[in-house]
Parts: sequence; C-alpha cells; structure tokens
Amino acid sequence: MQGHTTLKGVRIPKIGCGTWELRGTVCAEIVAEALRLGYRHIDTAQGYDNETAVGDGIKASGVPRDHIFVTTKVRPDFAADGPLQRSAEDSLKRLRIDVIDLLLLHWPNPGVSISDTVRALSDAKRLGLTQHIGVSNLTIAKLDEAISTSPEPIVATQIEYHPYLDQTRLLAEIRRHGLAIIAYCPIALGQVANDPRLVEIGRGHGKSAVQATLRWLIQQDDVTAIPRTSKSDRLKENLSVFDFRLTRQEMDQISGMTRPNSRLINEPQWVPNWD
Repeated sequence: MQGHTTLKGVRIPKIGCGTWELRGTVCAEIVAEALRLGYRHIDTAQGYDNETAVGDGIKASGVPRDHIFVTTKVRPDFAADGPLQRSAEDSLKRLRIDVIDLLLLHWPNPGVSISDTVRALSDAKRLGLTQHIGVSNLTIAKLDEAISTSPEPIVATQIEYHPYLDQTRLLAEIRRHGLAIIAYCPIALGQVANDPRLVEIGRGHGKSAVQATLRWLIQQDDVTAIPRTSKSDRLKENLSVFDFRLTRQEMDQISGMTRPNSRLINEPQWVPNWD
C-alpha cells in the first residue's frame, strides 16, 4: 500500500497517475487500469483536453469515488473571477464527479493578478466545487503573493521537479510555507531511464533507474509524484516503489545531479522569467 503526503489538512497519495498528452480511449483505459492496480491519485487539467476521458476511466475502474483523489487545473485563460468558477463547473461535468479534490491554477495569467485568481479559487472552494485549492508553475514572488492574499488556504503547488532541474530556491520557499509539492515530469520525460548513475543506484535495490528516481522524490516527506505513461507495465513499475528505501548517500547523490538548461516544460507567455 502506498503512502501519503499530509500537509495543511490535505492527504495526497505519494504516487499519482499523470495524464498529460493522453487522449480518448487510451487515456480512459490507462486511468481505469491505474486505479485497478492501486493508484488513488489521478491528475488531469482543462488544458489537457482529456477530462471526459479521465471521467470515463474513473467510472470504468469500479473504484469508489471517495477512494480517489482527483486533481485538475484551471486554464490560465480562465484565471479571472467568474470565468474560473464557471470553468470548474465545466470540469465537474466533464469528469462526472460531484467535487474536485484539488483545483489548481495551471499557469499564471499576466493579465490577471494572482490575488484575483486565488480569490476566485477560494470562491470555488466555498461554492463546494473543490475540496482544496492550490497553484502551479509560479515564481517565488507569485507564490508568496498567492499565499498572502488567498482567503482560503493554498495547500499544494505543482512544479517540474526531477533530478536534473535545480529547484533549490523554490523548494525552500514552498517548504517554508508548508505546502505539499506535486512533482510533474518526475522522470524527466524518460531521460532518467538510461542514466548510468541512476541505473546503478536502482540495481543496488533490484529496481530500475525510473524506480530509483521516483523513490528519491517520494522519500521526501512533502513530495508526491505524478509520472505519466501510456503503457500498463510502466504503470506497475511506477507504483512499485514502496518496498525499498534509498540511503542518505543515495538521496544526496541524486540531489546532486542537477545540470544547466534542464527545464523541460516552458511556457514563456505565462512565466517569462523563472527563478
């Protein structure tokens, strides 16, 4: 059984099923299979254009709704008060669920103040559209502004986080605020699979480089990971990371693998200047 990250009253399964770039029947089948295998966190977004397929997968899995933690994200186009709440209602209809577990702003919209956006997110929570609210892809300054101006608690933030990307400054700020960290692109779009250093660490535990990387992430108390795959066997591999522990030396070794220019996801129209 997998563990959870519990911060600010939200309990998020340590490993989730990411659905970025999955569409239609493939998406629905992967979500259903993931849930049958034991995943309990499904991550989607309005911008992925697959919420309907995710809803199909949830229904097909047979897993009770109250056993599943569903995260979706608001398009930056809908970041303003009014459009945001209506977009959340639309997400619920597509997902065919009564309430979202965690509703995040996907990317900040430079045309809408972050304080206005978090007030709209807070209103969505008060309206019963979501249990919890959070943000994603914010700079340190925007994160501080979101937290200081939000009427409801910001409980989590989703960021690109893998061994190659140095997120030291941002992570320190997130942890100072006591937020849950949801790592997307946790295996660097597959780049970790053939990294000889990670292969060696994984081999020492009878695991793959991917499993060693995911273990590095979830062994951090405040971090959960949402790897995405379209293959059933990879679903099983990604979930099989709870029966071993990395040593302190191995954790430090992986943390030291950062390298320049390693950001994989960039949307300069939304975040022109990363920390």
